[in-house]
Amino acid sequence: MHPVLTFQLLFLSIFAVANNLKSLGKFLEITEGLSRKEELKICWIATLASLAIMLVALFCGEAVLRFFGISLNSFRIAGGIVLVIMSVGMVLGQKINGDGEHPKTNKYSMVISSAIIPIAMPLTTGAGTFSTIIILVDEIRGNWNLYYQLLGAVLLQTAIIYLVFHYSRFLLKILGHVGMEVLIRFVGLITLTLGIQFITIGLRSVFPGWL
Repeated sequence: MHPVLTFQLLFLSIFAVANNLKSLGKFLEITEGLSRKEELKICWIATLASLAIMLVALFCGEAVLRFFGISLNSFRIAGGIVLVIMSVGMVLGQKINGDGEHPKTNKYSMVISSAIIPIAMPLTTGAGTFSTIIILVDEIRGNWNLYYQLLGAVLLQTAIIYLVFHYSRFLLKILGHVGMEVLIRFVGLITLTLGIQFITIGLRSVFPGWL
């Protein structure tokens, strides 16, 4: 049985997969040493790139599936598996200060592309976000009111992405590393639940009577 969709549920689904808490470590790493003006520009680039990815999934996602001949139920199962894999790493703990090598020279021109890859894609809005939005579009098919609510949820999440990047150092200072890890694990638990739900619905459609 499909859950009754509301704006709150739509937004929670988007927030669970498109939050940028898991990309804060990399963001702080690549903006280290930049001026505040340069850091804010990186923030805008990462945010707009994330928005573009979500809008492509919203408006063109189903067309992409039809072009490749992929059934939505198969995609729902695959998307659920992606969410489960992604969320397990979050629930088990993810460091937020970055583990990669810190470049000795952090030139502004060298980090522009990093705002798109890997920060926007796949750390903030990756395969899990793309599949979640496509699945939600199918769930609300024919209901324009819910479709506009889904668009509103995407725009609201975009604003949150910007604010989290904008105040990233302040958030880290207030919450600390432990507080940020607890928050990431909580979001990971929500994502894990969402992934299992997608898999269950997909399996029921592909194998009716099994579940």
